Amino acid sequence: MAEAAGFHAERGNRLLDDGARLTGEVGLPILGREAKLQALEEAVAALQIDFAESLAVGDGANDLAMIQRAGLGGGLGVAYHAKPVVAQAATAAINHNDLTALLYLQGYSDEEIVRRD
Repeated sequence: MAEAAGFHAERGNRLLDDGARLTGEVGLPILGREAKLQALEEAVAALQIDFAESLAVGDGANDLAMIQRAGLGGGLGVAYHAKPVVAQAATAAINHNDLTALLYLQGYSDEEIVRRD
């Protein structure tokens, strides 16, 4: 998915399947709170940007550190259909839309968004 979306880098937990369907288990290593924060910090350093230019998105407690770091640095910490503790810590929330809303939060207009249905 990351390659198809044109991402330069990706990190994520890998959902396991039995060849026919997802099993409900996650493969190792599991990226937790610290790994997610580290990924944000490494991206900011590699891109030579300030945290004010960063955006972190998540829905659960393991996303809190990166969401708070982005938000406290002047960037955007976004709670996406999140648990209450995450929504409370975030600087923005998406509760009634899909991830397209992130494009609008970054200043993109309808004309700039390519939709493939």
